[in-house]
Amino acid sequence: MTTVARTSAPSLLWSHPALGLQLLLAEDGGVRLGAPGQPWESLVPLVEITATGHGREWSGERFIETAVGARMRHRGHLTDHRDGWDRLRVHLHDPVSGLTAVVALSTRDTLPALPVLRAEVLLRNDGEATLRVESVSTLTLGGLADASGRLDGLDLQWADNDWLAELRWQQAPLRRHVVDLTRSAHGHEGRGCFERSSQGSWSTGRHLPMGVLSQRGTGRAWAWQIESGAGWRYEVGEREHAAYLALFGPDDAHHQWHRTLAPGDEFTTVPAALAAVPTGGPEAAFGALTAYRRLIRRPHLDQWTLPVIYNDYMNTLMGDPSTDRLLPLIEAAAGVGAEYFVIDAGWYDDDAEGWWDSVGAWEAAESRFPGGLQRVLDAIRDHGMVPGLWLEPEVVGVRSPLARTLPEAAFFQRGGVRVTEHGRHHLDLRHPAARAHLDAVIDRIVGEWGVGYLKLDYNINAGPGTELNGEAPGAGLLGHHRAHLAWLDSVMDRHPGLVLENCGSGGLRMDYALLAHTQLQSTSDQQDFLRYPPIAAAAPTAVLPEQGAVWAYPQPEFTDDEIAFTLAGALLGRIHLSGFLDRMSTGQRALVTEGITAYKRVRAELHDTVPFWPLGLPGWDDDWIALGLRGDASSLVTVWHRAAAAGGSAGGSAGVSGPRRVLPLPHLRGKGARVEVLYPASAASGIEWDDERGELTVELPNLPGAVVVRFGPKPPARHSSGADLG
Repeated sequence: MTTVARTSAPSLLWSHPALGLQLLLAEDGGVRLGAPGQPWESLVPLVEITATGHGREWSGERFIETAVGARMRHRGHLTDHRDGWDRLRVHLHDPVSGLTAVVALSTRDTLPALPVLRAEVLLRNDGEATLRVESVSTLTLGGLADASGRLDGLDLQWADNDWLAELRWQQAPLRRHVVDLTRSAHGHEGRGCFERSSQGSWSTGRHLPMGVLSQRGTGRAWAWQIESGAGWRYEVGEREHAAYLALFGPDDAHHQWHRTLAPGDEFTTVPAALAAVPTGGPEAAFGALTAYRRLIRRPHLDQWTLPVIYNDYMNTLMGDPSTDRLLPLIEAAAGVGAEYFVIDAGWYDDDAEGWWDSVGAWEAAESRFPGGLQRVLDAIRDHGMVPGLWLEPEVVGVRSPLARTLPEAAFFQRGGVRVTEHGRHHLDLRHPAARAHLDAVIDRIVGEWGVGYLKLDYNINAGPGTELNGEAPGAGLLGHHRAHLAWLDSVMDRHPGLVLENCGSGGLRMDYALLAHTQLQSTSDQQDFLRYPPIAAAAPTAVLPEQGAVWAYPQPEFTDDEIAFTLAGALLGRIHLSGFLDRMSTGQRALVTEGITAYKRVRAELHDTVPFWPLGLPGWDDDWIALGLRGDASSLVTVWHRAAAAGGSAGGSAGVSGPRRVLPLPHLRGKGARVEVLYPASAASGIEWDDERGELTVELPNLPGAVVVRFGPKPPARHSSGADLG
């Protein structure tokens, strides 16, 4: 799958047919990566670096065309194979600055070949003078073009993110953002590019560290992700009529990051991955990233069992738990089939002034739990469920005793002043006292109390970072981020059965630096069940289906259609069940139980699936939305019908687009698939499958409406939670 040319072949260092990429070596020793057949001038140096005193050769917003990158020369390359990965390490050196870069390009040795390239760069100062590095790329490539060899037929997709409005994918022709400047008239490229970057300590507070570039009409596509919780940036621009892509971790201009390298010092960039597919477009590229994400995540039993989780927070107790409030919910959650019960925020609140700015000790509130929290944890276990608790480990409230007893160096600081944000200080997990404090908390909660699930939240953006001991704030944030990942691994090493959920006010820290170490990801804090479908449907672009936690919060005041709507939205991911189940009627609970039972029937299929979108990626106000998961043995499709009413609130009457929608499912055409309405069974009469045309017709006359359909190769077992249409 991967071929490496002999050193004596001067033009080709490496190629990967499945990726459609090759690494070229010029006679002067320059090395560039790009698509085959493209001219050398359209490619980009394999590493682009800015350092104080060594900036760019063409000034502007672009972080390519750097002086150091242009001077980097090939010193050799090595290959090795380890743990199923083929790795090429290219050694480059700049004789002027003395910087050496070792670019590690890894591909998976599988049949068929996985079209994903993973990259990291080790930067070392082999010179005699100290250098102040201000940016360094993880991966650069050029020569990305349409079928005619230019960029005019390329489309760009990126995802905007915000609290309660995560995963909003946008699309535009690349030319709309990278305009034609008549290169021949100026003798040089433009100074700008299309760029997206993070800001502060919420890695996905503004955008996802992802994007897609695709050829219009051919299906060739390139998708990327940057694996960093501490600053990232990517840019797409034009170089000699073709497109280039450059992926970065934190930099000085956007993240107040720089790294001072004394002679002999080293720095390793954050990882990044590129998926390149010849056909299938963005959907196929997302599928390749899905397979890649399964390879880099920490193995855990949870990824196979996918237990149903009840959490008392969303639209229910909302951070105000107590024994009296929890016991009825525990009984009701167990009754509908929940397997984990998580007590969310507030369980430690024993302060008349409120808990927000007093957190840090993580001791149970005696006033909330007469007789102790253990009574509630025992009740959860007695009902056959595993108990869980909410934590926000990286913060200490300004009124917490820990704010005074922990050393000053254990907290983020800037300008000699401790960072304070929204009533909290931020721990620096590089400090042994900070780690020791959190280790003691975890070992008490998990080891002594027997808690088996921790929801790890993160509700502040701490800004650019910490500058303790003269380091740049962004460098401090990256140092803490890497210490945080190491701490998570140490927790899992001590407590291998523990399940960790990554949450950042919902989906504001949704990156695969963290998701490679935790089992679940909260997709949103969205409380409006009519606003959740576009988030749930787009979630598999960024998170594995078996990791993406979607809230389902049915309420006793809901109609049956509304209960089914909110349950159906979670069945192709991880169910985060909530709601006042204890106040529901028998019939309402039966409808919830039907949904949970349906999920348990198919959850074993989720970890082998790749996502697809029969109606395209969802728009925020779309009234019809669909998400599919395609596996070797079966396919699952969820369809939502809501109305985008005037004024921006989803919901309304049925007249917007009609109650029927046809969904093309070409991969199932002519397969003779067995079609089953998985949930709710009452929707079976509105489902029609045309095997010859590969079209699913869905009729959902009542708003809101949703249905989950399963396509299988043979009749599934009869079950009360589904209706077989085969």
